[in-house]
Amino acid sequence: MDLNLLRVFDAIYAARSISKAAERLGMSQPACSQALSRLRIELRDPLFERTAGGVKPTERADRLARSIQGGLALLDEGLREPDAFHPQTSRAELRIHLTDIGEMRFLPRLVQALQSRAPGIKVLASPWPQKDIAEALHNGNLHLAIGFLPQTQGTQKIELLKDRYALMVKAGHPLIRSRTKGGISTRALSRFDFVTVRSHSETQRILSVLQLEERIRLRASSFLALPAIVRSTDLAVVIPKAIAQEFEPREEFHLLDADLPQQDFTVSLHWGLRHEHDPFLRWVRALIVELFKQRLA
Repeated sequence: MDLNLLRVFDAIYAARSISKAAERLGMSQPACSQALSRLRIELRDPLFERTAGGVKPTERADRLARSIQGGLALLDEGLREPDAFHPQTSRAELRIHLTDIGEMRFLPRLVQALQSRAPGIKVLASPWPQKDIAEALHNGNLHLAIGFLPQTQGTQKIELLKDRYALMVKAGHPLIRSRTKGGISTRALSRFDFVTVRSHSETQRILSVLQLEERIRLRASSFLALPAIVRSTDLAVVIPKAIAQEFEPREEFHLLDADLPQQDFTVSLHWGLRHEHDPFLRWVRALIVELFKQRLA
């Protein structure tokens, strides 16, 4: 089999589009379609089916993708000159997906460690739409992604930590007495007014499932505004517990357990299989795991 056909498959699988794959590979769309036709004949499967926005892989394509991506990664590694990574002299740029809440949680310790161990590395942190993260990791526009990313499929990943959502209000909030031994009940939640953050879709989802969207009085653009908002109003916020515990001064906030749907979640480190063996990214992944992976008792 012509190995170039596998690169065409790899590009279409990542882009979910024949035209985008052709552009990435530097070939015409007819040539890309012709290569896909040859591969369909070779493998006796349609591999991709047309959709309104491009193409979607068949079950056979999903099974093939992992082997093909891993094989191409090994091939690329073998064709490259041996390229050791030297942290102290590297001037690499690390491109990483983090939301604003992720930046607050992970960047301080990560940058502190990099300044000590790899002072020349530059970090570019930015939020990506979840639907685009897997492709960006595959094509190298992103190196890593950290977060609770249930829509990001087809990547390599390792769990870093577990957390849960809770309800945060100001100290002395008039509805604190609504709690019971089990926390705030679903019924009691309907008495609260809420602030949400547009960049954090899970908060919106939780309130939507509870049919409490009409109780949202403010939609903020960033988690960074929350301490001042909660401190000075009666608005409550659904927030990861570990983040809420970092707000200062702690005595001005009250954290309540609440009966929330799917409130437990896992934060993972994601990367693309195609870049599994890259020395720089291997080193950074190991550092992130060292810094943030929870150790089980």
